[in-house]
Amino acid sequence: MRRAALALLAVSVLTACSAGPSTRPVIAVRGEENQPVDQSALAGPQPVPPLSEYRKDSLAWSACNEQMKDRLGDGVPQGDLTYECSRMTAVLDPPGRPGRGTIGIALMRVGTGKSALVVVNDPGGEPGTMKAARLAATLPKDVLSTYTIIGVDRRGTGRSDGMSCVPQTTRAQLVEHDPAETEQSNLVVAAGEASQECVLDLEGRLTAFDSWRAAADLERLRDYLGVDRLNAIGLGEGSRVITTYAQRYPARIGRIVLDGAPDPALDQVGVLESRATAAEATFEAFARDCKLRGCALANPREDVQALLQQLRTTRIRGDYVDLTPGSALNAILAGLADRPRWPALADAVVKARAGDGAGLFALIDPLVNDLDENPPRFDAGLVIGCNDTATRIPPDRVKALSADWRGKYAMFGALFARRLLHCNPFPPPKDEKLDALKSAPPIVVLSTANDPSTPAPGTEHTAQRLPGSALIGWQGSGHGALGLSGCATTAVRDYLIDAKVPSNGTVCPP
Repeated sequence: MRRAALALLAVSVLTACSAGPSTRPVIAVRGEENQPVDQSALAGPQPVPPLSEYRKDSLAWSACNEQMKDRLGDGVPQGDLTYECSRMTAVLDPPGRPGRGTIGIALMRVGTGKSALVVVNDPGGEPGTMKAARLAATLPKDVLSTYTIIGVDRRGTGRSDGMSCVPQTTRAQLVEHDPAETEQSNLVVAAGEASQECVLDLEGRLTAFDSWRAAADLERLRDYLGVDRLNAIGLGEGSRVITTYAQRYPARIGRIVLDGAPDPALDQVGVLESRATAAEATFEAFARDCKLRGCALANPREDVQALLQQLRTTRIRGDYVDLTPGSALNAILAGLADRPRWPALADAVVKARAGDGAGLFALIDPLVNDLDENPPRFDAGLVIGCNDTATRIPPDRVKALSADWRGKYAMFGALFARRLLHCNPFPPPKDEKLDALKSAPPIVVLSTANDPSTPAPGTEHTAQRLPGSALIGWQGSGHGALGLSGCATTAVRDYLIDAKVPSNGTVCPP
């Protein structure tokens, strides 16, 4: 019966993938008391919104120091920070059953300030509660005395009904696949199995996990906090949630910081090609840093290529995922995105060449395994990512793109091209139409020169579309500038606390 159900689901999913353009009406932007907002009333430059006190007792907060330390594992931030956790009920609102169902959203707060500052992270990255805890430890102390930082596990991640719907063996197939192979039929089958199992596991909730509905969760949180405007930091793909929120609720925009943002003008093919370009540039920056430090890699690019060739002959066995050319490249990408871990990444490659994969496994484990009470990040990244894009590319074209990108971007091109297969079996989302922002308070946008996750050109395009935005370009590397660039962090501090808007086009040294 299960096989029959899977077959039926496969047919229904494929049918959904072939659906034409959405006929759903344009969504009206809503403001106070859910009344439509006339954006012409917001026309013209707006000042930085004033800060207001949030209602500290609006949710049932309780101490969760030990719980957070367990979730953070070995990376517990230093200092005397204390954490409190809560849970907020939000409307699930799946497209097929609008306004129906509920979902619990996990929250964490840290700091003593009277104003609230919400943090939203990438769906395929650390849960927002954990990311906020780490971010709080890197920000100037007066930020935490002015604000209480509230981390949000966005729906489908962490403890907000965190997804673990892809079978372990299927997840391993998707991550381990060698992008250099010309044959991709196994990858196509694995992507289909992932979709089928997630449809079965999540049932009618599958399409409710996206940035559109995560933005509505933030509006509900704002209401719980009892503030007129939402102050927030969006990190990476979390910035998509914040910009969606700004478009849906333009009268509710507070002090907003976007640290790395996806390109709003590109489809998924363009996004992934831009990431391949950025990954190559980030690896070159890593190689230069490696040589300056005198690391153990004699020639980083040649050493990695030698490792990949070695793994094609003899994979290194792991508990859940083996170290293959595909999983090794995914681990290296994770290491490149985390600038402080570059020395550990170099050591991990050296050890892997000697047959010890522990270092690379440590980089990829959070993606594929359930660790420290955190579900594997791969599943949420897959489902939310596929719900956030309507791009569906036929396998034959993916094969052609893989060959093309491998020629252009030798190390990572084919890896990113093959990711286009992951969303093919998922039903494409309905088009949610939004008016462009005509006016907004100043929004600070940070880009990182070599960011393999949200490349700088895409972040710059986001800033160009936000009226009154102030772009700060950090000439560094990794995913995100906040807490790593003293220049960018100081500018954000001055904006959040003193309402001092940085000059648009400010450049921060590496």
